[in-house]
Amino acid sequence: MLQEIRASWALLLGVGFMMLGNGLQGTLLGVRATLEGFETFTTGIVMAFYFMGMLLGGIITPMLVKRVGHIRVFAALASIASIAILLHSISVNPYTWSAMRLVTGICYSGLYVVSESWLNDRASNENRGMILSVYMVIITLGMGSGQFLLNIADPASAELFILISVIISFALVPILLTARPAPAFGKSESMSVFALYKLSPLAVISNALTGAAHGSVFGMGAVFALQKGFDNNLLSLFIASFLWGGLLFQWPIGWMSDKFGRRGVMLVSAAFASGLCLLAMLSDHTSHWYIPLIVITGGAVMPMYSLCVAYMNDRLPAEQIVAASGAMVIASGIGLSIGPVVLSYFMSIMGPDAYFAGISVYFAIIVLAVLNSMITRDISAQDVEEQAPVLAPGPIGSPVAAFNAPDAQDYAQALVEDELEQLDEQETQAPIAGPDVAYVEDIEETEEDHY
Repeated sequence: MLQEIRASWALLLGVGFMMLGNGLQGTLLGVRATLEGFETFTTGIVMAFYFMGMLLGGIITPMLVKRVGHIRVFAALASIASIAILLHSISVNPYTWSAMRLVTGICYSGLYVVSESWLNDRASNENRGMILSVYMVIITLGMGSGQFLLNIADPASAELFILISVIISFALVPILLTARPAPAFGKSESMSVFALYKLSPLAVISNALTGAAHGSVFGMGAVFALQKGFDNNLLSLFIASFLWGGLLFQWPIGWMSDKFGRRGVMLVSAAFASGLCLLAMLSDHTSHWYIPLIVITGGAVMPMYSLCVAYMNDRLPAEQIVAASGAMVIASGIGLSIGPVVLSYFMSIMGPDAYFAGISVYFAIIVLAVLNSMITRDISAQDVEEQAPVLAPGPIGSPVAAFNAPDAQDYAQALVEDELEQLDEQETQAPIAGPDVAYVEDIEETEEDHY
């Protein structure tokens, strides 16, 4: 695994710089929009265009990669993203910013697709989870660190926009200089959100609401902070604290869901997230324990996406997981797009306190959805022993390449080999009495199901 990480240093370094710029960009635009006098509801719409772009990027990028390859697509998208942020500083109005946020969302979604499919191709079935976990840590640290770059220049000037452009452009350098060949790229079958909803209503509903909460946290966090009177230092620390909390609590929450069951942990985590958001709303931001409270709140808020994905994976046959991941991304994207708009509307009417109140409501609805699932769908629950381990997808549902990654066949092949090995063991233990027709038929059915 360490050897493969060293071999992928160029990609990981490029992703780190990419997320450093993205972390600063999201916060800077929220701050600048407030300074420019944008209405709160207008700001919410502008920020939501980024998440709409992410949905489009997940559709467009696979076609581009098939035509010209990973490296060229990565370079083109990073260049466009670098140009788009500069246009924000040249034309400061909601219409230009909405268009540029859409373009930026397409670019970053495409960059995720390229990066994750590349890493998936380089990883083996034995080390894929650990390599992608390192990738997610780099994403989280990059986004969190980017918040503090807000303090090195005046947000009202063009300097920070230029800095973001430089950082994104620098992300190109290690990728373009890598000597390793890019992987082949294949697109798997797709599944509609409605089809996935029929299979797992709780996964779709909880994932969409989680997306709405995450989009609100990062889309409107800077607006909330300025309206509450935060200075730039506290604002940066405030946004970064959500990410730090997610990083700290992701693995403990995932471990508990592996040990005690998905829905129970989803219920407790959502209830804590809802309650902690209300506590944060009532707390004084000048208190010395305010930031630790936000870290803990982020620890409850951020891991919910991985719990939704893991719950879905446990309930589907292996051949449907990759396609279903695409539907989960769409469900999350719908929530990410709608959440900031709805929250900004209530913030414009009720004031900044609606920020935490709205996020609390999103998680309260998840609590009701989980309770309803426990009451009405107990017969379809997965036993704890049969669950697959949680793989942390990172902040805001970043792995948009899940349904385009070229490891789908490898994953299915690994499952086939495991089942064939079990059948071999059963045949070895059975009395030898000539050819076992049922055994041969089991092998044929297994191969047919997965291939």
